[in-house]
Amino acid sequence: MKQRVLPTLIIALVGASVGSFLMMLYASTHFAGVAGPNHSLPAVSAAPLQGISDQDRIVSAVKRTKPSVVAIQLDVNGQRVVPFFQGFFGQGGPGVEEPYKGKASGSGFVYDTKGDIVTNAHVVTPPQGGNITKLTVIFADGDHVPAHVVAENIGADLAVIRVDGYKKLPPPLQFANFDRVEQGQWAIAIGEPLDLQWTVTLGIVSAFNRNEPIQNDSGQTIDFKGLLQTSAPINPGNSGGPLIDDHGKVIGINQSTVKSAYAQGIGFAIPANTVQRVVAEMLAHPGITQGTNEGYMGIQMADLTPGLRNQIGYTTGPNGIAVIAVVPGSPADKAGLEPGDVILSVDGKPYTKTADLVKYIAGKKPGTVVRIDLWAQGLKKFAAVTLTERPATAGTVP
Repeated sequence: MKQRVLPTLIIALVGASVGSFLMMLYASTHFAGVAGPNHSLPAVSAAPLQGISDQDRIVSAVKRTKPSVVAIQLDVNGQRVVPFFQGFFGQGGPGVEEPYKGKASGSGFVYDTKGDIVTNAHVVTPPQGGNITKLTVIFADGDHVPAHVVAENIGADLAVIRVDGYKKLPPPLQFANFDRVEQGQWAIAIGEPLDLQWTVTLGIVSAFNRNEPIQNDSGQTIDFKGLLQTSAPINPGNSGGPLIDDHGKVIGINQSTVKSAYAQGIGFAIPANTVQRVVAEMLAHPGITQGTNEGYMGIQMADLTPGLRNQIGYTTGPNGIAVIAVVPGSPADKAGLEPGDVILSVDGKPYTKTADLVKYIAGKKPGTVVRIDLWAQGLKKFAAVTLTERPATAGTVP
């Protein structure tokens, strides 16, 4: 069954409005994830440390934070196909599997006094077909401490690992009030890029609410939404380390960077408010979560422009959000929403910006029923939509 969409002409008229929902920036990564070369975001050069007036404050923030930043090492084993035999038997030949052993690494930071350490989920996820045989946390003083995975949220790319009974545990890092984080403020990335432990890079907060598809090792593309964009260089191994402000407070977790000859200084981090919310949920419900624990309707939307009003025949009336496409079998489909409908309000609150409605729906728990007041083919009506869990591969579709 094909997804129901508005005619092509409508899509053309609202290209700018729905571009964020249709854009795919593919990656080739063993994280820190790497976004594709066709990225259209403006490059911002990493700010030089030398000569800035607040250098002392930045140096002080790094000194306070560094002891609580850790390196994470994994010993893994599994089965792999030996390339020599693949070539010998020809394209598509049977090949020969043999056991292998390897290592992987990433970064993290102390989250609480219980020994919980926050990192990216992909940092503690072995390659496809592999298993973790040993998980080690390395502290700034050189101590190697065994750890175990407490919880993972694959959709949010966050994980909690724990060191038990470590007497020298550094103090947990504090989180910044993300509502007060501003574009242009300092952003400092700390981590273990390319096995260079406890490296510090400096940049600024470049933008908010970026939606970035990242491809994992199994080839699956997961769309992360609402990321913080930074010019602080983020390299492989930096994943899971903190992105801090010049007061030493966490504003995000390093996740990915754009790899392109035409784009420099474009990195992405999971915002601090998302980290706090998801980690609290993971600690309350340990284990591995494949989904996102976010609400999902299954529609593509666009801000209502004058041209779009004319195309769908909604020439008068209050502003709203146009439904561009409905995912077959989704909650919105089951509730009767159609391409060309105009969403006027959700749970009694008017919405005119797609980003605001995406955020509202994502903040709802699966199973929540939301009331949608809408205009449909000249009539006003309402629909009760029972939200499900947004799939990790759903991208920016709410």
